[in-house]
Amino acid sequence: MPEILVLYYSRGGSVARLARQIARGVGEVDGMSARLRSVPPVAAVTQQAAPPVPEDGAPYVDRQDLAECAGLIVGSPTRFGNMAAPVKHFIDGLGAEWASGTLVGKPAAVFTSTATQHGGQESTLLSMQVPLLHHGCMIVGIPFTEPQLSSTRTGGTPYGASHVAGGEDDPQPSDEEAALARALGRRVADIARRLEVR
Repeated sequence: MPEILVLYYSRGGSVARLARQIARGVGEVDGMSARLRSVPPVAAVTQQAAPPVPEDGAPYVDRQDLAECAGLIVGSPTRFGNMAAPVKHFIDGLGAEWASGTLVGKPAAVFTSTATQHGGQESTLLSMQVPLLHHGCMIVGIPFTEPQLSSTRTGGTPYGASHVAGGEDDPQPSDEEAALARALGRRVADIARRLEVR
């Protein structure tokens, strides 16, 4: 069964919860399933290395996951309007995959979470799309035919799914955020399925 790789980094749990909603949306498309994977944290040289397998949550990504996926959805918390260092570090190490065209022609999308409404969601999503374009991916967003995109007062953008954790750092997506995340998963899975048929 073709799989969509839902790849993310999460510290407070918000991005992980969005990832699970996206995976649910992928699973709503007949004949498609999601493969949840995370990227390991990065640390300064003076800090102890993280364990090779996470203590909880999704397993760490392997390069084979990229080769085997029919589509890719990448998530990261925002860091001053940009993706978090662990996601950037992982993407920066994909030179061999870029050279061999591992991701060329695959649909791809992005998602994020911020603490505040104006915490850089859209710039983070756009910054994550740039390397995917370099890899030859076909960028997928959320169209305004999704009614929650026009009614949301929390997260959700046409550039990808998003969540506003707020001052209390609430990792639980709102109903609208969750609906938009599932819609993004369905959209990428549907496009990947159509491409697989050809």
